[in-house]
Amino acid sequence: MRKAEISRKTAETDITLSLNLDGTGITEIHTGVGFFDHMLTLFARHARFDLTVQCAGDTEVDGHHSVEDIGICLGQALDRALGDKGGICRYGSMLLPMDEALVLAALDLSGRGTLRYNIQPPAERVGDFDTELAEEFFTALAREGRLTLHLRQLDGTNTHHILEAAFKAAGRALRAAVAIDPALNGEIPSTKGAL
Repeated sequence: MRKAEISRKTAETDITLSLNLDGTGITEIHTGVGFFDHMLTLFARHARFDLTVQCAGDTEVDGHHSVEDIGICLGQALDRALGDKGGICRYGSMLLPMDEALVLAALDLSGRGTLRYNIQPPAERVGDFDTELAEEFFTALAREGRLTLHLRQLDGTNTHHILEAAFKAAGRALRAAVAIDPALNGEIPSTKGAL
């Protein structure tokens, strides 16, 4: 099983996270930011990852440190769980509708952390969540997970729907990318021989 556990403690957050890439979408998530809990649950369910997150953060300031540091931890766990990436499909994409919202996620487990983010939610907040923090999360995930991630909003007027579509689409794209391709017989999917 491709699993990893990460612990990270700073002056701003104390996080423990476990990830199983070969799970069924079981989650136990407590970030201190309610809407973010909802988004991570959807992300893991659509990726079919088992994910546990426990975060004690300085949410009395705001959710920024918690959201970004969880992105760091999740990216590190993803990279560690994938090992040398032998036999994986490597690429994944999803064009995901969520009512009136439509979001494209495309990614490459390239070993190079890059985010291209074109999501424009109309509202600054959803519940207790500052909507610009979604980009902070995906930036940290892409950088620490060493993946190229493109997220593009093609339609949408409801902020909740737009962000939900982005998290679900990213989860579905990751599900495809981490899948084992039997035709590769464990080979690393790169002409360079390494990712």
